[in-house]
Amino acid sequence: MTGGEVMDLAREGVWTMILISAPVMIIGLLVGVVIALFQALTQIQEMTLVFVPKILAIFVTLLLSLPFMGQLLSSFTARIAEMILKTS
Repeated sequence: MTGGEVMDLAREGVWTMILISAPVMIIGLLVGVVIALFQALTQIQEMTLVFVPKILAIFVTLLLSLPFMGQLLSSFTARIAEMILKTS
């Protein structure tokens, strides 16, 4: 395996990681911003108010995006296995 192939594999791995984590991170960010805006508008500064909605939103997002995540990881793993078989 050449250095270029290793760099391509590393780049593809990082890109796969970004695509897998993006839905959960974006939903967590959006829910956090909405709750922060709500707290600023109502002057309710309860620290625990953020955690429950954010955890629920992230859990629902994980359930909904799990097939997408599994398909992405499966195709990435298949490509790695193909590369291993090709070089041996």
